[in-house]
Amino acid sequence: MKEVVRCSFILWLVSFVGCSSFQAERVGRDESDEKALSITDEWLMKDTENTVTDLLKQIEKHRGFRQYLKKLGRRPKIFVADVQNRTSEPYFPVDDLNDELLNELSSSGEYILIDESVRMKILREIQYQNDGMVAANQAKSMGRQAGADLMIFGAIRMSPKSRKGRTIKEYSVNMRMTDITSGVEVMRTRVKVNKYSKKGRIGW
Repeated sequence: MKEVVRCSFILWLVSFVGCSSFQAERVGRDESDEKALSITDEWLMKDTENTVTDLLKQIEKHRGFRQYLKKLGRRPKIFVADVQNRTSEPYFPVDDLNDELLNELSSSGEYILIDESVRMKILREIQYQNDGMVAANQAKSMGRQAGADLMIFGAIRMSPKSRKGRTIKEYSVNMRMTDITSGVEVMRTRVKVNKYSKKGRIGW
């Protein structure tokens, strides 16, 4: 009986110490990324930011795209379709990647953006206004939206390889721009991100 009581007390003590040792603190972005790498090998916000930065650098340097812009003679209107999650990770933060891409394209000032999701919402609103629900002199007419010059398509894939508790995840973010009028591909870019993790004997 005494042994049972002693074991129960030890379990309670371990549980109490574990709960009372929890601490939280605010850290900077870079420090947060470093700490996160000791917790998980999943895709992080820093990966998203670095990937989008690298993609934009490749776009700026792409010879075919520069030639296209020179011939166009103005800022291109770009229709941005969502980057598709083609990985085996159902919770991959693809929405963050799409938002970051749109934010950086917009802040560059080099493009006129036409967002797919926003366009569909606008279309539904215009249809609603023209179904007799809004006064005729206030209803917006169809056929006045800006037409895009280019469409951006993207997909992210991941190939994991594991052996003896070690894992390497090879992510590949692929993007391409296609001229809407001709259907000709103007450019194609790719950014690769490799994430290595090693599992210890007990947990990570």
